[in-house]
Amino acid sequence: MFKKEDFEDIRPFYDPEINQALKRIISEPNFNVILEFLFPAQDKNKIKETLASTYSAHDFQVSFMHPLVNSIVKKTSNGLTTDGWEQLTPGKPYLFVANHRDIVLDSAILQVLLLDHRHSTSEITFGSNLMINQFIVDLGKVNRMFKVIRGGNKIELLKNSQKLSAYLRYTITKKKVSIWIAQRPGRTKNGYDKTETGLLKMFNMSSKGSFTDAFRELNIVPLIISYEYEPCCASKIKELLAVSQNGSYTKKPEEDLMSIINGITQQKGRIQMSIGKPVSQYLDQVNESDSLNNKINKLAELIDAEVYKHYKLWPNNYIAHDLLNNSSDYNSFYTGIEKESFLAYMEKELRGLAGERKAIEELFLNIYANPLKNYNRIK
Repeated sequence: MFKKEDFEDIRPFYDPEINQALKRIISEPNFNVILEFLFPAQDKNKIKETLASTYSAHDFQVSFMHPLVNSIVKKTSNGLTTDGWEQLTPGKPYLFVANHRDIVLDSAILQVLLLDHRHSTSEITFGSNLMINQFIVDLGKVNRMFKVIRGGNKIELLKNSQKLSAYLRYTITKKKVSIWIAQRPGRTKNGYDKTETGLLKMFNMSSKGSFTDAFRELNIVPLIISYEYEPCCASKIKELLAVSQNGSYTKKPEEDLMSIINGITQQKGRIQMSIGKPVSQYLDQVNESDSLNNKINKLAELIDAEVYKHYKLWPNNYIAHDLLNNSSDYNSFYTGIEKESFLAYMEKELRGLAGERKAIEELFLNIYANPLKNYNRIK
């Protein structure tokens, strides 16, 4: 049985800790670079003065993160659209199980939209592999991020999973605070969004009642984000290529930080975020008398169907499918100009990648074609 004090090493900052963390952040030289990129026309000293007099996570998110994320979206996209908010009840905490494409922006955009739609912001999972220095740790924990411990031996993995499961349930049911968590460990690299059954088994570790009651208590809601241009596409292909050739890929220490920076600064085209149907509305499709594995598999399938149904398909997805299959099956979904633009974009992304050209092109095209393939599975 876990108690509140058992979560001290993973929790976000409490409000009394916020101000000192913000003072550490504004004293970091890299923070000036961030401010210059995101707020070039604004008085940087005024921003720092505001942060130096901020004493709560909510005030930090409203006064700094909300305009910051809006600035990123304005500078690096062609607009953000959203739907499905009628699915949520104000004041009710949810466990948002999300497809994951960008390290920072996926969850950051959710926080902006929660505030815009008069909901409280959520806590956010924060992989221990990303906690590369105190500056990053402070930025994460003032923004309501909590640590998910990566790696370890089998015993450590089990203990960490049990603790994480307990913290999720404690946060939803006791603290009454929502949570963002990815449907699988890490970002989806190949465009094939799929809920890991291991994640759902972890949720169930803290269960005390029946399967359906335990999952109903968590208020799970699928969250779906779609970028017209895949964040960090070239680096994802590089990793996929290494895995296909060597069976694994070992990141260099600076790669996660570069992915954070590139995800923020690269152009993304249009962005869509959708709220799926709460899991509680279709839990009756899970047979309570079935085996645990079968119930978990069924629940994963239902969540995946919501993701595929609500994933926004852009012209790029249809173009990639036709190029991959040497067909014109979906040519009514895009124009010749859009196809030429996509081909130019592909050439730019693949330039400098070492390897057999055809294999690299197939990896690239599948990143964009897989969401359409998944959608066709549920039609």
